This record gives sequence, structure tokens and C-alpha cells, in this order.
Amino acid sequence: MVSPWLAPRGGSPRLTLERACDELLAGHLQDPRLQDVRDVVRESWIRSLGSHVAPEGVPELDFEDAALEEHRRAHPLAASIEMIRGLLLPGDAEESGVVVAVGDAAGRLLWVEGDREVRADVGAMGFLAGANWSEEQVGTAAPGTAIATGHSVQVRGPEHFNRRVRPWSCTAAPVRDPETRALIGVIDVTGREPAAAPQAQLLVDATVRAVESDLLVARMRQRAEVPRRRRPRRDHAILRVLGRDRATLDTDGGSVELSERHAEILLLLATHPGGLSAERLAELAYGSPGAVGTLRPEIVRLRRVLQAHAPALVLESRPYRLAAPLDTDARGVLSLLDRGAHRVALAAWEGDVLPDSRAPGVEALRETVRSAVREAMLDDAGVDVLLQYLGTDAGSDDVEAMRLCLGMLPPRSPRRAGLVARLEAAAR
Repeated sequence: MVSPWLAPRGGSPRLTLERACDELLAGHLQDPRLQDVRDVVRESWIRSLGSHVAPEGVPELDFEDAALEEHRRAHPLAASIEMIRGLLLPGDAEESGVVVAVGDAAGRLLWVEGDREVRADVGAMGFLAGANWSEEQVGTAAPGTAIATGHSVQVRGPEHFNRRVRPWSCTAAPVRDPETRALIGVIDVTGREPAAAPQAQLLVDATVRAVESDLLVARMRQRAEVPRRRRPRRDHAILRVLGRDRATLDTDGGSVELSERHAEILLLLATHPGGLSAERLAELAYGSPGAVGTLRPEIVRLRRVLQAHAPALVLESRPYRLAAPLDTDARGVLSLLDRGAHRVALAAWEGDVLPDSRAPGVEALRETVRSAVREAMLDDAGVDVLLQYLGTDAGSDDVEAMRLCLGMLPPRSPRRAGLVARLEAAAR
């Protein structure tokens, strides 16, 4: 089947729109060029400005892997994903020319699927599952603006508030509960100019109507059946270990700072969800399998901390393991690198894993994350991301990365002089 996203279309003059948005960012609210901007876009720009959105920022990643999967399973649109794929990505989805995103009512993307190359390109600016694309985070863009206005919206290239998003166009529409009409999510199509063609809006709107009808039919069928027992709710928890010696455990109920030893043990258990024997855990935490007698009192104390602050994370024995998945910010960085979101991964990489820890298992994970970041930078990153990497502690003396970046910069780039000076200093 031929993709519906390949027909060309005309658009507004790009330069005029970009200058109008720049005038708004400069505080010139009375600039006459703003009156030539579509009302829905101009009003969204003003809301974005009021929310202090960074014009070149990247969105926050609200969900790591385990939390993302759990939120997907619980979301009412999970049952309609196959329908959405069939309507918006007919034929070969990976050659469709667009990506289709489905988000929740807060603008957090839960599914991002479609063209392989487009998905990789937009992933570099943070358009990926788990990221928050509300207006408050990224400014004017179809998913967040559709949620803010409650109506289907098209945003064409230079109409985006965030400069990183301006190469793209998008169409999105909110999805509502078929009975209460409360907002429950958003469906978006992102790509080049055809993604904001008139027929794109018709197709997205028709998909939303089909999804809402499907939800109503499913609900009526469910009411006719015997009610099933619901799964107990599990609190979302994440262990933050990057760039800090005292890790924090964040849950829906708040945060708690952990001792160095408790942070090490909890990180090791989170990294080995299948569990660890007492001897293996002692070896990874203390450097010796014979340190079981030292390990066990710490396990008792850690259990008390978890019972008080994260009861869903029951610490079981034989082997030692966590009863529920525990995300870590370190795993989140690795996941972003796997998805090709190098810029977002670098922004999320706040430093080494528990930098002062001497636990062998932690040292190994620290080196794994650091090496993965460096390899991704050298193998796949663009020049802007590579320069950002060179500004980190890990990249500040990376001669290979400097040389690679120097080779990627145009001959007359003003940024070459600084790199040459750094290379000369490193050679002394």
C-alpha cells in the first residue's frame, strides 16, 4: 500500500515566520510581523514564552524503560495501537516518511513508530517514547498545542517555537474519553511538509474518531462481562546515581537519600533483576564472596529503608532480588543511546555512576556507561553533540574526539581555533 504521506504541498514563507518568532523571543510583542502569523500559532508562542520554554532545549524524559512499559499497559489507548498503526502507517511503516506518536493527556509520548530514518532524526531532538512534549516543555508543537487547545492542530516547520524542531512539520489531535469527554491522550504525525498537509489533518481526525468509537464498544463489552480483578498499583521508582556520591531513591511519594553502601547494594540489585546470591552480591559490593557476614546486616537496614519509603520494592532473599522493577538514571542513558537519541542521552548523563564508590560491581557499571557514551559520540554523533560531549568532564581531554570533531567542522568555522588550541595543549 502506498504511504499517504508522500504528496508535496506548499507552505508559509519560512524566513518571515522565523523572524516573527525571533522578535517575540526578543520581547517585541508589537512587531507587525506577528500579525501575519496564524492565531493558533501566535497564541501558542505567547503561552510558550510565558512558560519560559528554552528555544533550543530538549524535553525531559519523564519515563524510563520499566515505568514506560507500565504506563503503556495501564493507558486506555494501549488497546487501540494496532488500529492507529493500520490507519496512519499502512504498508511498510519503516518506509512511510513519517513517525506516528501516541501520548497521554500530559503530553508524554508513549509510542513513537514509523519511518526508520525519520525516527532516528527526530529522536536526536528528543522526540521519543518517554519524553514530555507538552507546550510547557517544548513550546509550540502539534502534540502539546493540540492538548493545550483541545482541538486538532497543524504546526509547519518555522511555526515551531523550538528552533531544533523547525525542520519538521506535524499534525496532532486530542483523544477524549467517549463518555465523559475528558482528555485522555493525543495522536500525532510528524515528518516533512506532507505531515502538515490538509489531508493529514483529515486522516488524523478520522483516526481519533475511530479510536474513540472503538473505546466505547470495548467498554460496553466489558460491562457485559463479569468484572475482572484489577492488578494492584505499583509506585513508580527510580534510583538516581549519576554524578552523585549519595544516591537518591525517587518514588511517587517523595525522595530519600541513601547511604553509600545502601546505594551500591540497591544499584547492583536493580542492575540484576533476576537476583544475586549472597556470595555474589558480597563480591560485587565488597570485593569478596566471603563478606556475607558484613552484607547481611546492611540488607536488614536497607529493608527498613525500603519499607518506609518504597514498600513496593520488597527485598526478597535466596537469591537477593527486588520484587518490582527499579529504574535507574544510568540505565536510562544507555536506553537513550540504544535509541539513537545522543543529544538527550548526553543531557541526561549528569556524571559518572557513584563516582566515589569502590564497589567492584559499581566500578564495572561506571565504566560501561562511560564507554557507551564515548563510543556513541565517536561512532554516530553529529558535530554539535560531539562538541557538547567535549564540554563534559569525561570528554574534556578526549584527543580522539577532538580530532574527529575538527574533521567534521567546516574549514572556516570559528570553533576550530579552540579545538586546535586544546589539541596543542594535550600534545605538550
